[in-house]
Amino acid sequence: MTQSHPRISKAVIPAAGLGTRFLPATKATPKEMLPVVDKPAIQYVVEEAASAGLDDVLMITGRNKRPLEDHFDRNYELESALQKKGDAGRLAKVQESSDLATMHYVRQGDPKGLGHAVLCAAPHVGHEPFAVLLGDDLIDPRDPLLQRMIEIQERHGGSVIALMEVAPEQIHLYGSAAVETTADGDVVKVTGLVEKPDPADAPSTYAVIGRYVLDPHVFDILRRTEPGRGGEIQLTDALQQLAQDEKVGGPVHGVVFRGRRYDTGDRGDYLRAIVRLACEREDLGPDFRTWLRSYVAEEMQQS
Repeated sequence: MTQSHPRISKAVIPAAGLGTRFLPATKATPKEMLPVVDKPAIQYVVEEAASAGLDDVLMITGRNKRPLEDHFDRNYELESALQKKGDAGRLAKVQESSDLATMHYVRQGDPKGLGHAVLCAAPHVGHEPFAVLLGDDLIDPRDPLLQRMIEIQERHGGSVIALMEVAPEQIHLYGSAAVETTADGDVVKVTGLVEKPDPADAPSTYAVIGRYVLDPHVFDILRRTEPGRGGEIQLTDALQQLAQDEKVGGPVHGVVFRGRRYDTGDRGDYLRAIVRLACEREDLGPDFRTWLRSYVAEEMQQS
């Protein structure tokens, strides 16, 4: 008989980073507010949480992050101006962000790493399982990764992390998971985790990407976790403890993701994400793809 576990309703989105790779654009603008086509990156993440049924969203922010709160709040002056113009289309777009979910905010006073950012959510989350979504990873809505992770957590309990196979020379950029196969082709049991290992020391080429569904016992472990790689409190280190001792917080499973992921974490990948998403838009794609083919052809001729 399948064991029943509490329904997940809360999502945590760490958004306190300084975005130094995008300076000077992020000097006064949070990196999460940089547009991906015509929506800020952070809105895609909140939309993903809402689509998975997580309508209670806590954002972990920091200094100079007020625009995040403003974006998901009502803007009555703008809405009134659009109403007077009869611009129903843009009015709907403006109101969409404020209607996605119930938003909450808490500041991470000191930048002590992802583990510390997640720990800041403890008073809000309480004793419920919850999801963590990192803003640098945008998951295509046609590939319901988070829903699948929630399904596995409700079936097995414990925690679930998102994994993606990468080339061996890229594993040093990610957390790497040691895994065992299960009866589900896209699900593995995680037996160990290493944060950004040298390729020779990596237990596998399964890389941890920015989606987690966590058992609340992770908070107790994070409170005891010493700073690790980079002098920060690493969430990976806490998950390693959960994976090694199932009596504390249950097992750790991984969902192997083979869908469409857009990485906005560095400038090159950010630009590629914009191009890919713009090409797939019904309103922009046809004209944009035509221009892009012409541009590429001209560049190839000149080179």
